[in-house]
Amino acid sequence: MSLEQKITDAMKTAMKEKDRVALDSLRAVKAQILLVKTEHKGADVSEEQEIAILQRMIKQRKDSYDQFSAQNRMDLADVEAAQSKVIEQFLPAQLSEEELEAAIKNIIAQTGAEGAKDLGKVMGVASKELAGKSDGKSISTMAKKLLS
Repeated sequence: MSLEQKITDAMKTAMKEKDRVALDSLRAVKAQILLVKTEHKGADVSEEQEIAILQRMIKQRKDSYDQFSAQNRMDLADVEAAQSKVIEQFLPAQLSEEELEAAIKNIIAQTGAEGAKDLGKVMGVASKELAGKSDGKSISTMAKKLLS
């Protein structure tokens, strides 16, 4: 089942349960998927594009949460956090810190990286291999830690 179909089913459930936060989040995801489809003249959205859309939306909500929290607008921050949780349900399972560390160590061995100067080489491979399984910030932090 495609992400779009899963989102549609979840929207129906949210409507029945009158879950306003979930419905708003799911409508935003569906809108982004439709936008990508129209940009590519109706072509199907690939799984990589779906994951990228979801990750971008979660990052936007986390950034908004941070801004609202800094301004003591917890009413708005709570909505952003709740929407982020709804969207995260559609991402593949995220790697634990130990699994991420093992994966990046493996990538470092594959690329032959020896220090901080090889961070770009490691990040290029890691970003492709771990797409959807971990966010870019976590990958970058772990790679920097292991290369220093």
